[in-house]
This record gives sequence, structure tokens and C-alpha cells, in this order.
Amino acid sequence: MNPRWIVTALLVLLLAGVCVQLGRWQLHRLDERKSRNEVTRSNLAAPPAPVAEIVGPDRVVGQQHDWRTVVVTGRYDAAKQVVIRYRNISDRPGFEIVTPLMLTDGTAILVDRGFLPRQGGELAPTSVPAVPSGEVTVTGRLRRSEQGGHTSGGVPVDGTARLINGPDFSKALDLSLYDGYVTVDRQEPAADSAFDGFPGPEIDDGPHFFYALQWFFFALMAIGGLFYFSRRDVQEDKVAEAGGSEPAELVSTDHSID
Repeated sequence: MNPRWIVTALLVLLLAGVCVQLGRWQLHRLDERKSRNEVTRSNLAAPPAPVAEIVGPDRVVGQQHDWRTVVVTGRYDAAKQVVIRYRNISDRPGFEIVTPLMLTDGTAILVDRGFLPRQGGELAPTSVPAVPSGEVTVTGRLRRSEQGGHTSGGVPVDGTARLINGPDFSKALDLSLYDGYVTVDRQEPAADSAFDGFPGPEIDDGPHFFYALQWFFFALMAIGGLFYFSRRDVQEDKVAEAGGSEPAELVSTDHSID
């Protein structure tokens, strides 16, 4: 029990405590993911319904609405179309084309019309399929507005953006938009064949359980290492003390003359 070992023990215990808390945090994220998966399964199985009936008057797509199938009818506003950059589907880079759909009540909702794979090293799609003229009926999946932390990727600049965010688009495009968007499953008139569709959601538990086990294992390693090295130091001290206390060997000198 000396200051060096006391400080070391406190630091190791602190480290072990942090690892335990990180493990508990991963288990908490696992519970959240399981709850979200249940909502997603329920929404995927639900029949299509008008968007106003599902979202409500606040027009905010929340987690409880994610992946719900909706039906919206209106007219595309091609003049306010936005190209979404840096997209990737099935390891293919490309672009998504988002166009506001003007509804009969004067509001609008963003519609992600589809994915265009990138051709070579192009920084923008060389050709974007035109929107259908006249009234369009879209059946698709509701998605929440994408969040980018403190980045401004949701604000369209020169007709392009990195994120699909209803409130940011609403300010930039001067439209009364839903907070969220719709990905197209079916469209009448039919969508252009140049568009690729979107994959469904990933419904699994993710890596959170195994991450939690790793953090708990690190905590055990820290405590085990403290015990091992402290025990070794004690044993070395005992050996050193035992060696120093042994009486010096007496050396006899015989000066007798035979």
C-alpha cells in the first residue's frame, strides 16, 4: 500500500467503471433497436393509407411513421427538383432525385423518385428523367427527415444537397413541406425505367450485444491485470526481504601451525 499503487488502483477501477457503463449503453441501444424493429415490422405490414391520415395535421414524420406505406396524389414541381449527392445502394455510388409533389391542400411533400447510378467519375447525373406531366399518384414509404448534426448538407445549394430534410428544403424552396419524405414504390403514370428502386430496411439486432460483451470483457481485463501485477509486486517484495535478512555466511580462517 504505497501512493503509486493506490493511484494506479484508482485509475484502473475508474477505467473498469467506464467500460461497464459503455457496455450498459450498448445494451440500452440494443433495446432501442429492438423497439424500433417492432415498429418497422408493424409499419411494413400495414395497408397503404393517405399521408394526411397517418401523419396528422402537424405534418411531421416521426419514428412511429417510418417505413409506413402512404398514398399521395398531386403534381410534381420540376422547377424545385433537387439532386441528392453521395448516395450508395448495394455498393454502387450514385444520386437520388427528390422532387416536391404539390398537394391539393396547398402543402407539398418531398418525393424521392429513385436512384441513378453514377456513370464513371461524373459529379452530377448527365441526364435526369423528366417528371410526368399532370396529376400523379405515388405509393411509397414514409421516411423521416435526414439529420446531419451540425452540417448544412440538408440545405439545397444550386439544386443539389447531401441530405433530405423537410424543414431545410422548405426554407430554401419556399414551400410548405412535410417534415419527412416519401420513397417511390409505385407511381401512376409509371416512373421512368432509368430509376433504380430502394432496398427495404435492415431489421436485425445489429452488433450492440457483442459490443457490450467486449466492454464488459475489457473491464474484467483491467481488474484482472491490477490483481495480477499487484500480486506479483508483493511476491517480489517478499523475496527481496527474505534475501536481505539471511545471515551472512561465516568464513573461518585457520591460522594454526601443524
